Amino acid sequence: MRQVDAAVIGGGILGCFAARNLMHWKLSAVLIEQAEDVCTGITRANSAIVYPGYDNRPGSLKAEMTVRGNAGFDALCEELEVPFNRCGSLLVTYDAETLPRLRKKMEQGRQNGVPGLRLLSGREAEQMEPMLKPGVKGALYAPTTGTVNPWQLGIAAYESAVKNGVVPMLNTTITGIEKEENGYLLKTSGEDISCKAVLNCGGLYADRVQELLFPPSVRLHWDGAEYLVLDALARKPEHILFHQAQSCGKGITAIPCVEGNLLLSGVRKPISTPFATTVEGLMELKRDAKDLLPDLDTSQIIRSFAAVRPNPYRENGESLHDFCIENPEPGFYSLIGIKTPGLTCADQLGYYLAEKTARFLNAESNPGFDPHRKAIPKTDDQDVVCQCEGVTRAEILEAIRRGATTVDGVKRRVGSGMGACQGSRCGFAIEKLLEEARHGAL
Repeated sequence: MRQVDAAVIGGGILGCFAARNLMHWKLSAVLIEQAEDVCTGITRANSAIVYPGYDNRPGSLKAEMTVRGNAGFDALCEELEVPFNRCGSLLVTYDAETLPRLRKKMEQGRQNGVPGLRLLSGREAEQMEPMLKPGVKGALYAPTTGTVNPWQLGIAAYESAVKNGVVPMLNTTITGIEKEENGYLLKTSGEDISCKAVLNCGGLYADRVQELLFPPSVRLHWDGAEYLVLDALARKPEHILFHQAQSCGKGITAIPCVEGNLLLSGVRKPISTPFATTVEGLMELKRDAKDLLPDLDTSQIIRSFAAVRPNPYRENGESLHDFCIENPEPGFYSLIGIKTPGLTCADQLGYYLAEKTARFLNAESNPGFDPHRKAIPKTDDQDVVCQCEGVTRAEILEAIRRGATTVDGVKRRVGSGMGACQGSRCGFAIEKLLEEARHGAL
C-alpha cells in the first residue's frame, strides 16, 4: 500500500493542474488516471478557446476565475513553453433584434473586469474580418480572447507536476473509496493508496467517483458538439468568430488555431455516443460555416471529431451555472461538471483545490517549486518521419521518452499526424518506433 498526503483522481487538464499546484506546498501526491496516458478524455476534444469572461454572471466564481485565468495565460504558457495566441474574438449578429444582447454581454463583461470590450458596427466588423458574409448588424469585440492547444497545455502541466515530485499512476482504475481515521483509502486496480486528502477531477465520471463514498448530490448530463478541421493552408479569419444565433446562445464558432489550422464548431446537442460524429451534424456544420464565411474552401477539410461536455444538475433537477466544487467531507474535494470555460480556468481551479488541501493539511510552502517546463525542441535531424508537419525521428523518440505509448500520444506531444494526410503516411513508422521502445530496442 502506498501512503501519501494527497491523491488526485483524473489525469485530464484539471487533474494535471491540480497535481502541479499541489507542489507549491511540501506535500507528497499521486496522480491516478485510468487510461494509458493523460489528457485522453474531455481535454483532447474541445474548442481550444481561452475565454475573456463576458459570458459569466457577475460575482460568480466562474466570472472571477475566467478573467483572472485569461489575464495570466501569457505567463502560464511561457512557464510551460506552450504556444498561445491572443488573437481576439468577434461575437457577430446578422439580426438587429439581438443587438441588445451584445450590449448586455459587454456591460456584464465590464462588471467582471474584462478589458478592451467594444461594440462594433456591422461595417467595422466586416472591415476587421473581410471573410464574414456581408450584412453584419453588429459585433462585440473582445481583444483578450485567445487560443491554445488543450492537450499540449495539459501534458505540459503533467510534466511539470511530475518534475516537482508528483507520482503518476497510469492504467489505474479507482474501484472503491473508504473513510479512514486520518483520511481515505483508495482501492484501485493496482496498488491501494492511503491518503489524507482526495482531489476528485474525474471529468465525465466525477459524479460517480464521489458516489463511491458519498450519497448522490450532483449528476452529470452529457451533451456534445461536432468539429471540422481545415488544413493550415486554408484561408481563415484572423480572429475567433462567434455567430450570435437568433435564438439564445451561439451558433457556429470559427477558431484560428495556434497550429495554423481553422477549427469549426457547431451548436451543442444531446448525444447518444460520446465522441461520435454524425453525417447529419457534420453536413449541418459545413453548411452553417459556408453561410457565415462564404469564401471558405471546404475542400480543405482534413478531419472531423466530436467533443463531450458534462453538465451538472442537482438531484432535484436544478441546473448549476457556476463551477460546482463539492466538499462532502473534510479533505475531499470534487470538481464536478466543469465545462466552458474550464480550459481557461484550469490553472485557477487547480490552485483553488491545492490551496484548500494545503490549508486542511497545514502544509508549508515549498520554496523549491520550479514552475518551468521545457517543451520538446524542434531538431534539424534530416530523418523526418511526419512529412506534413516536419516532425523528426528525434522528436518522436523524445515524446516516447516522456510517456507517449500510442500514436495519438506522440501526436499530442509533437504534432505528428496533424497535417493534410492525418497520419496516413507516418502512422505506421511511429507505431514501429513505439513497438521498438516497448521491447527496449531503442
